[in-house]
Amino acid sequence: MIDMSAWGFWKMHGAGNDFVVTAGDDPAHAGRSDEEWSALARRVCDRHFGVGADGLIAVLPSEAADRRMRMFNPDGSESEMCGNGIRCLAKFVLDQDEGLRARGTLSVDTLAGVLDAVATPGEDGTVARVRVSMGEPSFAPEDIGALVEQASPVLGLPLEAAGTEQRVTLVSMGNPHAVAFIESAVEDFELASVGPAIEHHPVFSNRTNFEVVRIRDEGAIDMRVWERGAGETLACGSGACAAAVASRLHGYVGDHVDVHLPGGTLGIGWDGAGAVSLEGPATLVFTSTWEDPA
Repeated sequence: MIDMSAWGFWKMHGAGNDFVVTAGDDPAHAGRSDEEWSALARRVCDRHFGVGADGLIAVLPSEAADRRMRMFNPDGSESEMCGNGIRCLAKFVLDQDEGLRARGTLSVDTLAGVLDAVATPGEDGTVARVRVSMGEPSFAPEDIGALVEQASPVLGLPLEAAGTEQRVTLVSMGNPHAVAFIESAVEDFELASVGPAIEHHPVFSNRTNFEVVRIRDEGAIDMRVWERGAGETLACGSGACAAAVASRLHGYVGDHVDVHLPGGTLGIGWDGAGAVSLEGPATLVFTSTWEDPA
């Protein structure tokens, strides 16, 4: 373990999906290996012995965009991207960079590609809401890591999970998602048992995120999510995109959908082709420092 000094962070959330966000080029992080980032995420995200978060985000320089994002889950695994996390990252950067804040936009380099964010300020001038162009969804089973021999899109794939049969629609938003539609209230769904069974189902070569969705009407859905590497969270930006896309594929909704989650509401736009847009809040909870043990 490298002996490091204290480093600063912002505790943030997007619709209740919370993160510890730090400048990855802080001198205190110099020389930190991938394994050490993973170990740090496990310590920092622990809700009893650490700060507590759904993920650790390192904000780094990029040659391809304004900033690069590395997102580590509470179990130490690294995610390709995170929609709520990108909004928090945008606020973290823009609120501290006057020039970029005046421009109002930020490009973010992720493992799922470069994504563009547009910020809306609040009454105090700091970033309050962010809209992100999340890229085009993919329905190819290989992009989702699904070991199935079906043509895309895969709609209603039957899976045995925790003594139940779930029929899932597969969507990649740069990371994998399996979406199940139900007719009962989402809060009554046994997500604590079905969620991990779907995440670790052998049909998925690198696990998956799992969303359970109930249609309200053509412009609104309810959703709960079990995130790969994190468990149930109050919101998931890429999951909300995947749920809205899957809902439109089935003809349940139109081009614009309000996705109601336990932590708040996210606005998703997709007209059946091209990139998906995600819009929602980005909130600072507090700032502090963390000192790595020697």
